[in-house]
Amino acid sequence: MQDTELKQLNDKELQERLKEERALITKLKLQHAVSTIENPARITAQRKLIARILTETKERSLKASAK
Repeated sequence: MQDTELKQLNDKELQERLKEERALITKLKLQHAVSTIENPARITAQRKLIARILTETKERSLKASAK
């Protein structure tokens, strides 16, 4: 998911997406601990996506409080 796609989501959709991504990374970490996963770099990519979502959320809250 690109930054432009994140900016198009509303706040509720962004929070829902964050919840889904956090659940997915938890699942990936568990699978990686139990057995090998096909692409371990996917965990890193998920972490970065979660960081992008959190950054967008923070930017929106700062814009809202500045008004």
